[in-house]
Amino acid sequence: MSHFPDLVIANGTVVNSFGRQAAHVVVDGGRITRLLDAQEPVPAAVRTVDAAGMLVIPGGVDGHCHVAQVTGRFRTLDDYATTSTAALWGGTTTIVDFGIPRDAQETPLDAVLNKKRLATESRCDVALHGSVITWDETVPWQLEQLAEEGVRSVKMYTTNRGSTMADGDTILKVMREMVRLDGLTYIHAEHDAIITDCTEQHATDGRIGIEHLHRTRPGLAEEISVKETLAMAEYTGAPVYFVHQSTPGAVDLVTAARERGLEAFSETCPHYVTLDDTVYGSHFPEWYACCPPMRDARTVAALKERLASGAIHTVSSDHSCYDLSQKRERTDDVRFMPHGLPGVETRMPVSFTALVTEAGGSVEDFVAVFSAGPARINALPGKGVVAEGFDADLVIFDPATQRVVDGGALHMGTDFSPFEGKTLNGWPAVVVSAGVVVLDEAGFHDPGPVGRFVARNGFTEHRSVPAPIPA
Repeated sequence: MSHFPDLVIANGTVVNSFGRQAAHVVVDGGRITRLLDAQEPVPAAVRTVDAAGMLVIPGGVDGHCHVAQVTGRFRTLDDYATTSTAALWGGTTTIVDFGIPRDAQETPLDAVLNKKRLATESRCDVALHGSVITWDETVPWQLEQLAEEGVRSVKMYTTNRGSTMADGDTILKVMREMVRLDGLTYIHAEHDAIITDCTEQHATDGRIGIEHLHRTRPGLAEEISVKETLAMAEYTGAPVYFVHQSTPGAVDLVTAARERGLEAFSETCPHYVTLDDTVYGSHFPEWYACCPPMRDARTVAALKERLASGAIHTVSSDHSCYDLSQKRERTDDVRFMPHGLPGVETRMPVSFTALVTEAGGSVEDFVAVFSAGPARINALPGKGVVAEGFDADLVIFDPATQRVVDGGALHMGTDFSPFEGKTLNGWPAVVVSAGVVVLDEAGFHDPGPVGRFVARNGFTEHRSVPAPIPA
């Protein structure tokens, strides 16, 4: 009896970070089994999707999401079912969340294991980062256990004293351990002393409401922290990844470090290449409460230039799903507001519009920061490439299609979007996750809690895996 593959995506233009080709994509058992030249006949399949005139790219990998996050007395309103559903609506088929200890009683290992249990409700694949706040003699053992679980990165904050901040000694020691364990160090880089002093001065002057957020956290604080952290990475030999970079100066420091031979990486977020600090003078400044804050228009333009040049390696959402009632509780004092923006669903169109439509980048450039780069840097096997043997995580879209963001119609479990009313290109028309069509012209087809936990390779180990041969 003949066996037909589960799915064929026919007649599309397959775009990877390294090139494009007209092809039929054959999918079976959740994997891409063949790429056939589009001149070949379309093979028979259980289901065929015609992608003529459309682009087919690897499913998005969002390397920086916060799901069900607890910050002080605030908890984001989402769970894995909600966030993964929103991710799929937005063309993202793998999310990477954080296991951050909620308090001094929760260990780094426990924080990750708790998140891993919650992630069984996910509709898409999930990987995890660990986090260390305070060093003690158990940390090396805990990091070994995390590595055995497939968690090969650890995030540390250089700010937020009294909650998530790690001191310099802790950062240095964790970097050494991550080298030993072939892992990656993630850093939220803002110089705490500068931010604390600046915030206190604004509070003394009575300028501490949300409309002043961008003045309390200057770009200098970010750049100084990046510079200090790069020095520690150079000293220890640790690969280092900087989350949500918001200034061109921070990116340039990473670029210079790479030129010296360091394994250093820059991430930015859609809001930092799209929105500027005039939003804090708008009618709804609480929509934009995040750290770092939005920068001035000249800085945003320069950051977008860095993105178009390839100096920025990934674009992640930094998704944090608070709603407006939480945001509005303390708009009078940014020190007590929950910071973070919903964005896992809008990452694709905002990033595509900023990079390709506005900055003149190629679709290949977009694939690099949306999917291929996050998958490669985070050592996620099977992700980020449309090629034989890779996971059948795919997005079909027409780059000419435009839609207007309606925050109320999105699926992230909140009641607003910082991109409300913006006209964007690059929305997904069809999304395939693990070989299953979960979004098409008929709408969303909930696959249920089928998302897998993705155990990551070691950082250098992953670079030894042969790359696909460009078309």
